[in-house]
Amino acid sequence: MAPFFPSLRRAVGIVGIALGLCLVLIAPLAQAQSLMGFEDDTRQRATEAIIDASVDTTNLRRWMAFMTNAPQHAGSEKALENAEFVAGLFREWGYEAEIVRYDVLLPWPTVRTVSMLSPEPFDLALTEKPVAGDASSQRIDETLPSFNAFSADGDVTGELVYVNQGLPADYADLAARGISVEGKIVIARYGGSWRGIKPKLAAEHGAIACILYSDPRDDGYVQGPVYPEGPYKPDHGTQRGSVMDMPVQPGDPLTPDGAATEDAERLDIAAAPTIMPIPVLPISYADAAPLLENLGGETVPPRWRGGLPFTYRFGPGPAVVRVHLEFDWALRPAYNVIARWQGSELPDEWVMRGNHRDAWAFGAMDPTSGHVAMMEEARAIAEAARAGFPPRRTVMFGSWDAEEQGLIGSTEWVEDHLDELREHLVIYINTDSNGRGFLSMGGSHSLELFINEVADDVLDPRATDATLLDRLRARDLVRNADTPLDGPLSIAPLGSGSDYTPFLQHLGSAALNLGFGGEGGGGAYHSLFDTYEHYTRFGDPGFLYGATLAKVTGRVTTRLANADVLPFRYVPLAEKVATYVAEIKALHGRMQQETARHNALVAQGTYALAADPLAGLAAETALGDVPNLDFSMLDGAVSTLMAAAQEADRDPQGDFRIEHLLTDPRGLPGRPWFRNQIYAPGLYTGYGVKTLPTVRESVEQRAWEDAQRHIGALSELIENLARSL
Repeated sequence: MAPFFPSLRRAVGIVGIALGLCLVLIAPLAQAQSLMGFEDDTRQRATEAIIDASVDTTNLRRWMAFMTNAPQHAGSEKALENAEFVAGLFREWGYEAEIVRYDVLLPWPTVRTVSMLSPEPFDLALTEKPVAGDASSQRIDETLPSFNAFSADGDVTGELVYVNQGLPADYADLAARGISVEGKIVIARYGGSWRGIKPKLAAEHGAIACILYSDPRDDGYVQGPVYPEGPYKPDHGTQRGSVMDMPVQPGDPLTPDGAATEDAERLDIAAAPTIMPIPVLPISYADAAPLLENLGGETVPPRWRGGLPFTYRFGPGPAVVRVHLEFDWALRPAYNVIARWQGSELPDEWVMRGNHRDAWAFGAMDPTSGHVAMMEEARAIAEAARAGFPPRRTVMFGSWDAEEQGLIGSTEWVEDHLDELREHLVIYINTDSNGRGFLSMGGSHSLELFINEVADDVLDPRATDATLLDRLRARDLVRNADTPLDGPLSIAPLGSGSDYTPFLQHLGSAALNLGFGGEGGGGAYHSLFDTYEHYTRFGDPGFLYGATLAKVTGRVTTRLANADVLPFRYVPLAEKVATYVAEIKALHGRMQQETARHNALVAQGTYALAADPLAGLAAETALGDVPNLDFSMLDGAVSTLMAAAQEADRDPQGDFRIEHLLTDPRGLPGRPWFRNQIYAPGLYTGYGVKTLPTVRESVEQRAWEDAQRHIGALSELIENLARSL
């Protein structure tokens, strides 16, 4: 393989330029307030100047071209080739690097047929088509066909029912109209929630198969020109994706109690709890159109209507459909690359970066755009270390495999090293896909002030003299005139959907998830068309935001690696917990009012559907009363936490183990793998976060005794956190 590391002459030149910049920068900065966690940030500013001068978009472009020159799905030959390529570069830059293999369940499709039997028999094509000007798409025969990983095998026939996005509110709408999906095949459009929720709910409502399709309203011609003219999904484009029940537990389905090592005990496939119980298959809107057009029944309401040129109806029938799916349920290798630069002063404290490497096909945007930015960050940090600024703490990089099937590579590695990570890991910093536009900041709220500081220290590549934080604030002001003109911006709490999940929600480490987006259009996601050609036209054409991401994460990684005191601040966490409690109390109050109104209408015979999408009951059915809940203990715990956080932030200690106190080793009810009691993916939202999940989901599910019990347990956890602070 061709070497990509710059020549020694160029490396020395970069260091010289960077040190020159430092001489200019350090004098005025010495008068300013030091960076969070530093008594004197001169050395850190010098490190960052070297990183900024070192980052080169040419590397991002060349690495992406190589890594996406063939399909790189987990278990493929290209997956191993890319692992070896990445490990070799890390070693060339001076890191210790190893390839860690796990043998995990990765089903590949062997039979995929969908046929309409009546009113007019025909077979769906189920095939994407190459497009002009995209050489990668011409290699379609080398890719796996479009499928949903961890669908069940099955050969079933039934009437078709359209269920909109297949969410709880949609099934409440169906119930209100007396429409059942029992024994039927459902078709749901992508959007509104993570895809795995759709077949999960379909199965729970008695459906025998689920077809998922991309509607042009969401990412096709309704949004803009389709590929290759524009970025959006063409009529035959198909979104692949896993439907493993990840809100219960991610990772290898056969080794739920530990890592998928060579000697691991494995479940029988039939006993694996996270495999979907019904057949599921994604199709294009070209294939979906004749199915939907042959549905009868009542016209759907406006929010159910897509962008295809006919009237959308519920069904069931007269369309009768057969779905036949079979898979090769084999163990296949997943290859993680783990690289390490030993800390010069605090080697037993670890700062870890990560980005997954596997894709559904070529994967230029998802995930290679983020991965090459991580590689450039790692190379720049190595240059700074060789220039005399090595990281004080150990810096690690994880290049994860089999993320797409269910966060498998990262989950198996965390489970394999759980005890030592609990002892040594300071933080995990995640990236995934990267585009152009605005910086997305999500993660542990104890790091909210820290990541705001970083975002206010990097210029946006397309905005004159504006930092990333300035541009975010301007966008938020357009959306909401009440956005404050100064001070930190709130960061998003994390649910699931990427490799931070095992670190944040199982291990209990602090975590951040970062990336750019919002201006590149969509359409290529998880399809044949997520190619180098598509990305360099529509994703981040000059790799300017890829380079900016490397500068952002380079600062995040090295500031955390070099800080005198780790920059955790707990007042933002306490404020967010107070907000989440207020949200649950408001939800409970609305449910009391709406239930009383609904039951009064039922008693009068003039009922209306309750505004509670989780009720799942027909409109004429009276709902059980919503009792009062005693939140006083929780309110007191939150007040105690706020006082303790204010005191702790006056004299920060930087103890990363405090974050572990947000977890309960017993886990969440019915899903013990998820231990974090503040952030979790919702049982019926998938990627979407549920904050204070034990209490919130109990209220949503009208499990009042459970809700009161969880209020008590959460109060004790928060009191313990306050005492520790």
